[in-house]
Parts: sequence; structure tokens; C-alpha cells
Amino acid sequence: MAYNIIFYFSDQQRWDTCGCFGQPLNITPNLDQLAAEGVKFDNAFSPQPVCGPCRALFQTGKYPTETGCFRNNLMLPSNVKTLGEYMEKDAGYETAYIGKWHLASDGELEKKPTIDHTITAVPLELRGGYTGYWRASDVLEFTSHGYDGYVFDENNNRIDFKGYRADCINQFALDYLDQYTGEKPFFMTVSQIEPHHQNDHDHYEGPIGSRQRFANFVLPEDLKALGGNAAEEYPDYLGQCASLDENLGRLVAKLKEKGLYDNTVILYASDHGSHFKTRNRDAHLNGYDDYKRSCHDGCLHVPLVICGGPFSGGKEITDLVSTESIPKTLLALAGVDVGDKMIGENLLDVVEKKNHNRVNEVYAQISESRCGRCIRTENYMYSVYAPGINGGEAAASDVYADDFLYDMQKDPWQLNNVVTDPAYANVKAELRERLLNWIQHAEGTRPTITD
Repeated sequence: MAYNIIFYFSDQQRWDTCGCFGQPLNITPNLDQLAAEGVKFDNAFSPQPVCGPCRALFQTGKYPTETGCFRNNLMLPSNVKTLGEYMEKDAGYETAYIGKWHLASDGELEKKPTIDHTITAVPLELRGGYTGYWRASDVLEFTSHGYDGYVFDENNNRIDFKGYRADCINQFALDYLDQYTGEKPFFMTVSQIEPHHQNDHDHYEGPIGSRQRFANFVLPEDLKALGGNAAEEYPDYLGQCASLDENLGRLVAKLKEKGLYDNTVILYASDHGSHFKTRNRDAHLNGYDDYKRSCHDGCLHVPLVICGGPFSGGKEITDLVSTESIPKTLLALAGVDVGDKMIGENLLDVVEKKNHNRVNEVYAQISESRCGRCIRTENYMYSVYAPGINGGEAAASDVYADDFLYDMQKDPWQLNNVVTDPAYANVKAELRERLLNWIQHAEGTRPTITD
């Protein structure tokens, strides 16, 4: 019998919010338990730290520069076969999609989209091939706040909810399991918006009482050193993460109640992290002073745990992996080998160490704040940007310049940029060549990188 599959992902969650990745407070006991039963990936990185582009990649298994979805306000192209289509048509799964979609509106960046479903029902043809259970909003932060909001069902009916948002979104997942008949295996995506900040309030809206509950928080060293607004916002941020985990626990309990847990694989991840307004302050960054959109670990390093089926035994993977591999991995679990139709790798191959020639590094594309690219290795982070290019208007550039280089062994929190240090000239030259190889492989072009 085929595995049931749940893709449960958060929005803007740093890896270090989780106990299994070093968080000192008891924020994620349920995820920690899944990690103890399954496989945890200590060094998982986002390939694009912006909501829309990363979601486009999750649904297509293609780089945002290939699909054209390189920034927010760009919808999925209709000519690319999606994860939902593969699951329904090739694997014979019934599907359920719950939460934030962010792939059905199209137009200029930070202006009202030309095709606008940000606060209205997403029509069937713009749901990325998902024809089953649907409880979603295109831009959930536009249709809800921490304690109220609405989504739409598969028949375009508006469904209002009252209560803490993460609880309500999760309840739709529990409702699906209550009505699941078992005729086919299911693939369910739960796309939570927590712990994303609430856009119109510029505030992380944790459950009431979060500030008191997590008053003894310990700031990560990068946030402690760089300031931003983390000291003010972190207790609510942790409250959001704790709420996600409590809901993950409710979902696991429901699976066990229904006799489904032993045959279900749960993949938990986030689209990107948060740097709490500490990084995007340089003159060439188009004035961005935000929470993501840079090649620092605070933005790229995310939680990744897979539990169930072949992902078992409480294994810890220290290899660097990219969450670009999620769609290919999910389809492999469903018995579909997409080969080179999708980027990335089957993460089970990493667990089982099948590729002895595997290169232990990851690549990311940056947009909106800048047009940029980076390579992260075990020992270094090297990033470049395109001078004079607006990252909200151009997906790529023919010319890039050095942005930063960090020595991860000496500087794990990325506080000392050595990109102009002569002592690192040879290291930079090697990383530059490897980054160019990644760009050529991903985008089919080999730009110039200057000092």
C-alpha cells in the first residue's frame, strides 16, 4: 500500500526555533519527537528566501528563474506540470491543500496585481493542479490576522474562522482527515503562515500570553549582535512557533486516532527564515529593511524533518541539503521518479548515502532586495549581487559583484565579512568559480563576477 504523505510547512521560521536544532526553550516537543523517530536534516537551506518564489519552486521543482516566478506577485505558469498534477494523475493520490497559496495573482511588485486573487477565491485553474479538498487563501496575511480571518473552499465558498489562526488552519487539516474515506492514498499540504509577521501591523502575532510565556528567551547570536527588532518581537515569534508545534501534535494525534499514522510520511519544513531587520541595510539593496531576502543563514537555514516510511530510525544528517529537493522527494515517496524534470535530489538518497560523488554545498537565488546569488558550503558562505539592478524587476544579470564572504568555522554567525580580505583571495576565487558553475547549471548562462 502506498504511503499517505503530509507536507507541513511554516512561513519564515528559523531552524534554531526548534529543540532538535538547538533551541534551549521547550518550543517544539512534537517536532522533536518526529525527529527522534524519523530523520532530521541539521543543515537544510532555502533556495529562495521569498514567499512566492519558494512556493513556486515547491510546486514545480524548478528554479524561480526558470518558471518566471522570481519574485512575489507572479503566478504559476500554466505550462509547467506541478506537484499536485503529478500526485493526482501519475501517482493516483487524492489531494488536500490548506492555508497559504500565494501563486494566483500577477502584476508589478508591491502594487495591486493586474490579476488579483489576493483576497478572493482562487479559481480551480489557478490552483496548481489540486482538484480535491481546498481550504486556502492566495495571500493569507491579507485575509486574516492572528485571531480571525477567512479562506475559501474547493467550491469558492468563503469560510470565516475565529480563534488563533494557526489553530484554525490546522483544524481544516483535522476536518479533512475526519472525512477521508481511504479509497486512495492522500497527499495533504498544510501551508501555515506562522511565524510570518503580520504585514499591516509589522508585528509577529503570537498567541495571547506569548510575551509572558517566553519572557526568558535567548536570542540567537546573530540577532543579539546586530540588533534589528528581535529583542521586541522574539517572544511572539517563539509563541507562533510553539503554536505550530502544538498543532502538529494535534495532527499526529488525529492520524493515530484514525489508524493512519503508521502508514503516513510527514515532511516538516519552512520556506525561509528571518533576520529580524538586521541584514538588508546596504545602499545597493533598494531600501529594503525587512525580515528575509538575503543570503545569510538567518534567512536561508530552515528546519527540515521527515518522519515515516523509509525516513526512520532517529537519524541525523549533517550534509548540506536544499529544500529545492522537497518536491522530488515527495514524489519519490509516492512512487513517481521525475528524473531530471525537477531540480534537487531525492533526500532519501542522501540519508542512504547512495551518491558517493555528492557535492556538499547548496545554491540560492535572491530577488526583490537585490538580484543576487550565493553558494553555501560547509566552511564558507559566498554571495554576489547585481549592481544597479532592481531585484523586483530583473530575475538575473550578466554582471555580479562581490557582496559578502563568511568563514563559517571562525564566524558561524556571519558577523565578519572577509570578502575584501587578501588572506581569503584564493578561497574567494575558488568559490566564485563554483558559484558560476551553479548559475550555469541552473540558468543556462555564465555571467561575470567582479570584485
